Amino acid sequence: MEVKNLHRRKRKAAWGFTGFIILIIVVRLILPYVVLHLVNKNLATMKGYYGHVQDIDLSIIRGAYKIDSIYLNKKDTLTLNQTPFFAASIIDLSVEWKALFRGSIVGEVVLNKPMLRFTKDKVEPKDVARDSSALKKLLDDFMPLQINRCEVNQGRILYIDQGVNPPVDLQMTNVHILAENLRNSYDSTIVLPATVNADATIYEGKLTFHAKANPLANDPTFDMSAELKNTNLVKLNNFFQAYAKIDVNKGSFGLYTEVAAKDKKFAGYVKPFLKDLDVLGKEDRRDNLLRKMWEGLVGTVGVILKNQKKDQIATKIPFQGNLDSPRTNVWYALANILQNAFIHALQPSIDNDISISSVRLKADEKKTFLQKIFSKDDKEKDDKDKNKKKIKRSKT
Repeated sequence: MEVKNLHRRKRKAAWGFTGFIILIIVVRLILPYVVLHLVNKNLATMKGYYGHVQDIDLSIIRGAYKIDSIYLNKKDTLTLNQTPFFAASIIDLSVEWKALFRGSIVGEVVLNKPMLRFTKDKVEPKDVARDSSALKKLLDDFMPLQINRCEVNQGRILYIDQGVNPPVDLQMTNVHILAENLRNSYDSTIVLPATVNADATIYEGKLTFHAKANPLANDPTFDMSAELKNTNLVKLNNFFQAYAKIDVNKGSFGLYTEVAAKDKKFAGYVKPFLKDLDVLGKEDRRDNLLRKMWEGLVGTVGVILKNQKKDQIATKIPFQGNLDSPRTNVWYALANILQNAFIHALQPSIDNDISISSVRLKADEKKTFLQKIFSKDDKEKDDKDKNKKKIKRSKT
């Protein structure tokens, strides 16, 4: 009797275990379709947007899932017309095991071949902020964990303006971005724990970007540098013809910048370079008279301000202040243009003179000759602004 009961209990246990395994298999088979349905329902009901996902693959052991072929379009609430905004071939979301081994439960996101598209009527700061919030919300909905690591492979960023002649279609291609430790999950003792490194191609030019930051700080806290080398200006002729009414027959563009921010203060500079610039040549014989005169004027100014030995036009534009009232040093920029043209050429490289400590520099520490002449007007303007703020505060 006891032997029969034992066999009966073993059979029940075996059937129970078999049923549990079958249930897991059924749930595993059904779950991707359930998740896909919920995701597409969410994308179809986003205010101002419409999106769709083709497929979702789950990897339970790895703690991850992949979104295959996703797109998100902007939708006009009146006409219901859709404009492409974001797309990606694959979005891989998973638990970041590196942080998990250090005691933090956070996630990582890898986007393969993403595309981000801006149009001329949607590049106002409020629109960019709205689009950025929508994209962040999209990733937050997909990833239940806080994102600590994000990587972008073979990305594209587009700017489109169909309302000008010729139409403008600018592209940044081969975008690679790697952002790590965004939630400070590795080392909490570092002032700037997060790192962001990026590179891209802009019309034969190479863009590189490096930054350290503290994303968890109450105010923007970061130290970044970026450089763009040898962008072919001829390939941007649609842009120049549409907005500046000129043709570029030859020339390259470079830009170098450093910016640091801390405690609501910031300091930095932008150093643009134009090399081998030619805006008037035999290619322009068919242009009308006014177009030729305008291009001739631009070319003449370029020749005057060009450093003949280096064949370049360049300047350095520093800026610093607080986030409420930024100030660009125009006179310093003008002095650098003249210095580059007539004294010695600026170097096409990052100067490495900006860091977190730079944000504490006072605006009067560095003054050019032109600044010293005209700084009185700037001081009077600052005094007026301060008096206005005091009056507003006293009224409230």
